[in-house]
Amino acid sequence: MSAGSITWFANHELRLAWRDFLSMMTAGRRGRERIVALALTIFVVFAHVLAWYFVARYVDVGTEPDKPALVVITGTVLLSWSLLMSQAMESVTRAFYARSDLELILSSPAAARKIFAVRIGAMALSVILMAALIGAPIINVAIVRGGARWLGAYGVVIAMGATAAAGAVALTVALFRTIGPKRTRLAAQIIAAVIAAVFIIGLQVAAILSHGTLSRMVFLESDTLVALVPEVDSLVWLPARAALGNLTALAVVLGGALALLGAAILVFSARFGDHAIAASGVAATGARQAPRSGFRARSPARVLRRKEWTLLLRDPWLVSQTLMQLLYLLPPALLLWRSYGEGTGALVVLVPVLVMAAGQLAGGLAWLAISGEDAPDLVATAPVLARSIVRAKVEAVLGAIAIAFAPFIVALSLLSLEHAAVATLGILTAAAAATGIQFWFRKQATRRYFRHRQTASRFATFAEAFSSISWAATAALAVGGTWLALFPAAIGIGILLGARWMSPHKA
Repeated sequence: MSAGSITWFANHELRLAWRDFLSMMTAGRRGRERIVALALTIFVVFAHVLAWYFVARYVDVGTEPDKPALVVITGTVLLSWSLLMSQAMESVTRAFYARSDLELILSSPAAARKIFAVRIGAMALSVILMAALIGAPIINVAIVRGGARWLGAYGVVIAMGATAAAGAVALTVALFRTIGPKRTRLAAQIIAAVIAAVFIIGLQVAAILSHGTLSRMVFLESDTLVALVPEVDSLVWLPARAALGNLTALAVVLGGALALLGAAILVFSARFGDHAIAASGVAATGARQAPRSGFRARSPARVLRRKEWTLLLRDPWLVSQTLMQLLYLLPPALLLWRSYGEGTGALVVLVPVLVMAAGQLAGGLAWLAISGEDAPDLVATAPVLARSIVRAKVEAVLGAIAIAFAPFIVALSLLSLEHAAVATLGILTAAAAATGIQFWFRKQATRRYFRHRQTASRFATFAEAFSSISWAATAALAVGGTWLALFPAAIGIGILLGARWMSPHKA
């Protein structure tokens, strides 16, 4: 291939994407490829077993699917597309603000439009591949149980990725032209988080209001929704019919999606470079400093806590990453509000959800405070004991968790003091466990690598996830009033002891 051709640029972009994937999976360490391959193989096998358990009863659809089957398939497609759209917006925003090769590209003799057309296409391809990898277990199980016609689902996956990439590029460029590059960085990240959560939250809200449960499938299978949707011959069901192997529907869906992506590349590739230059100028300026008001006498612990909260609030990348976890607290809040006057049955579901969310949120915040310290040398040389610094950071994390979950505890206490006490202990335990794991497996990194924090230690990642699950299970059984809660609690303690034993930082 000749230098400067579309094929040459495409090969360059794919090589960079592959290197980024390897770096994310191996934490930048050579010799881990075999371990990663083994871990991915185990994950794929487990995903197929899980898909067999959950999907098997949905794939036995006749040649003429009825409305309930079309509703379930279409709802699954829309749910997956919202997640792909969020990931595509993050990729586009990262290309605007994080890529540092603009000067080299624009000073080369190659046509900038050609380069950015290839870059947009590479983004679309990465989104499509990610969607195919995630959806492969479900589609493969559907093919085995329901026949080869489910191969059409792979075509729908390609169409979803193409439309998500085209929509992300169009929306991000529209934000640039309306609110400017400075505000777009924050707005795009928030919109990406909202898009990923809006459909999931919407289904959960509908399920809560109609059936009093957090289960999305219960609402999708409800007679009320089936009665409200269009008839089976509507064009709304084209993606579902395409997934079921209808060749006409598949040609329309896939052809339309690829045409939309091609139109986005033709329209936006010409101005993509200008927007990227404007964005890089904003990224280079950094955050605006607050007006100086003089020194105030505060304790070192209070200063450190305030620093962590200030850095979290003013960084748009971190706001968007944590916003998703906070948005998922909205359905539990609605379920709690709806439970007033209807007993405590719904609390058996609500309490473990809160505990699980607290563990996950605390893990991210703890990584930011402990491993993502932007000035480790400055903090280490401060005239403060090392254990005081660690204590202040842990207090900052637990303080943020307390602020986020205090309204839930107050509302729970009005319904049941017993459930509120269990939820409080579960939230604090899950948050403290996640913080401890992050402390034991701390590894210095910059905050912009927040999305890659799991690569520092796979053991720590799994330990944190299983710890949160264990404490959520403990809370669920505890609110049910059974002594069986001791078993998941013992597992949670065992996970912590194992993490402490495996930790490179035991002191």
